[in-house]
Amino acid sequence: MYEEKSFCKKKKTFSSFFFICRFSLLLLNLEEYYFEQHMKTISVLKIILEGSLKICSKSIIFEPDEKIQPIIKVSCPLYRASHLDKLGDQAAMITAILQSRLARTSFDKNRFQNVSETLHMECEAEMVTPLVTNPGHVCITDANLYFQPLNGYPKPVVHIMMHNVRRIYKRRHGLMPLGLEVFCTENDLCSDIYLKFYNSQDRDELYFYIATYLENHITEQTAESYMLQWQRGHISNYQYLLHLNNLADRSCNDLSQYPVFPWIIADYSSSELDLTKPETFRDLSKPVGALNKERLERLLTRYREMPEPKFMYGSHYSSPGYVLFYLVRVAPEYMLCLQNGKFDHADRTFNSIAETWKNCLDGATDFKEVSSQKLLEVTLPDYPDDFLQKSQNALESQYVSEHLHEWIDLIFGYKQKGREAIAAHNVFHPLTYEGGVDLNSIMDPNEKVALLTQILEFGQTPKQLFTTPHPRRIIPKFKSLRTSSHNVSIDESPVSPSEESFEDLTEESITLAWNNIALSSCLILPGDATVISSSWDNHIYFYSVAFGRRQDTLMGHDDAVSKICWHDNRLYSASWDSTVKVWHCVPAEVLGTKRHQFELLAELEHDVSVNTINLNAANAMLVSGTKEGTISIWDVTTATMLHQLSCHSGTVYAAAFSPDSRHLLSTGEDGCFKVIDVQTGMLISSMASEQPQRCFKWDGHSVLSGSQSGELLVWDLFAGKVIERIKGHTGAVTCMWMNEQCSSIITGGEDKQIMFWKLQY
Repeated sequence: MYEEKSFCKKKKTFSSFFFICRFSLLLLNLEEYYFEQHMKTISVLKIILEGSLKICSKSIIFEPDEKIQPIIKVSCPLYRASHLDKLGDQAAMITAILQSRLARTSFDKNRFQNVSETLHMECEAEMVTPLVTNPGHVCITDANLYFQPLNGYPKPVVHIMMHNVRRIYKRRHGLMPLGLEVFCTENDLCSDIYLKFYNSQDRDELYFYIATYLENHITEQTAESYMLQWQRGHISNYQYLLHLNNLADRSCNDLSQYPVFPWIIADYSSSELDLTKPETFRDLSKPVGALNKERLERLLTRYREMPEPKFMYGSHYSSPGYVLFYLVRVAPEYMLCLQNGKFDHADRTFNSIAETWKNCLDGATDFKEVSSQKLLEVTLPDYPDDFLQKSQNALESQYVSEHLHEWIDLIFGYKQKGREAIAAHNVFHPLTYEGGVDLNSIMDPNEKVALLTQILEFGQTPKQLFTTPHPRRIIPKFKSLRTSSHNVSIDESPVSPSEESFEDLTEESITLAWNNIALSSCLILPGDATVISSSWDNHIYFYSVAFGRRQDTLMGHDDAVSKICWHDNRLYSASWDSTVKVWHCVPAEVLGTKRHQFELLAELEHDVSVNTINLNAANAMLVSGTKEGTISIWDVTTATMLHQLSCHSGTVYAAAFSPDSRHLLSTGEDGCFKVIDVQTGMLISSMASEQPQRCFKWDGHSVLSGSQSGELLVWDLFAGKVIERIKGHTGAVTCMWMNEQCSSIITGGEDKQIMFWKLQY
């Protein structure tokens, strides 16, 4: 509650103030500072009140000790500043007074948490909260980050332990590169502290100290790394949008750059929300202003007739007014602060989800994304279940996953500016874009204040994160599996599979005399005439399919040969002798002789035994996994190592590239799946299973794995969980083959059984 009065001094009129519950910095005006307080006794309407008198740059506030008494605020600029006629000159004077007060004080070292802390730097800054900044001193040590407010409000010192910090972001505050936000959480929009510095050098120096500390604990993420995680399904749609907002300078502490999320649902009239129907959703390829065709035509007509600089929309999709439109019930004090102690008219206040969506589609000046009747609660759609849960389900739905990249192109991507933005009808006022105005070049303080106020109130476009089209999210391909009616035993007397289940497998290929040899892997060469198998006896054997007998033997290693691969007359062999060898192999039938011709081309050395290898789709890279859990990525054209990573505790059982070669998946004795970004060598995600998975196949997203217990498991890497379990072998599943169409699968196990599987659609 508040009341207005007026006070006069030397023919200058100062309007007044608020009668509310307790003191808050939200009582201050825009760009106003609270300096200090004094204990005083005053008389109001013959009532004697004791309390604290707070001296601010544009007002004086009295807070009574008795909680039942209202706070009194008198708007009255500092005496020297009040003699200046222009707002810009007044602001410059107040800034000079503030800097003088900060220069006469320093951080109180007695506030350190430990006497052994080492001071790295100290400087002046302001702590930013919605609609308020509070000046003080920043101090960073080897253990803690501190902020001490000049006025001691809301507490004498704020401190954050460095080992709790998870993320830091440089921020653009008031169009200037002066902000720094610190998070102690991984997946939250709200930070632990937001600091605004008086020069970019101080900001960058503090960022350097924190980033140096984090280098030893946390890998800094980029928009591209988050994009890869989202594309592969390791983070949700919500988490991805959260991270993009953070990287694009959007902060819950800055209402002019509040995080922006898309309108998702377009159907607010149905009694049931059907997330399988495309018409349930808003078209994510268009900005809100272009969703209504008739309104768009009117806007385009005005746009064509407009002189330069042209813009299509006179209001932005995110501004302090729009943010508080949605949050008025959650944070009414912000609305009162923004609107000089008054709520908006009831007709213009948020009261219905459906009506708000309709106005965004039809209104002449309403283009916001999400973020005369008596006004009560907000009217929600008639869905039977919880609306918030329905909205969350919609955001994570398949339709949104398939189209979210289109909206990202508009807000954070290549359609945000320039020719592509014009083609997409996505052009806002030039002042909303990063770099739209250089405040440092404006010398007139009055013009600068007016321009900054306009920008802060109008809203700002996020920092552009992508300059090329954003890729789609990868949708899983694996479906349910069913086994064929016959299995193949490789015990003493192998039998052939039924022609019904696998017609292209010949009798000869089944009855090769391998049972007396311990084999580690095998493959069939192009043309289906020769089978190559590796053995624990250090040899590699070549068999003729037509004659069912051994054709040649290559003694390639000094220890067991663990895995072989083949491409274009090149044989790749891994061994427990700590090497991977690359051989040029010319088959005997090509030479017209009885023996094959072998030439050693390269030897890739490791520190320990190599247990598995695999080639990428282009056959230009090779991955090797060792018995000590190390993963190495090699460029086979130059025989050089690209990355070496300690991924698993224990033996690496299997490793494979994604179809596009951008990611690598591995599994090991520790029961973990690890996903690695091939280009950077960065570990993107880790997923634990109940037991070790001995082998797997994947399409870049979904994984089919064979477990130690004999089960076949289908994994959804989007959700990081098993979505199907199929009873398979009675012992560990040791190997797996899949055709190029992903329709037929063969598995082998310790139970000496070969099982044939078909995908069930």
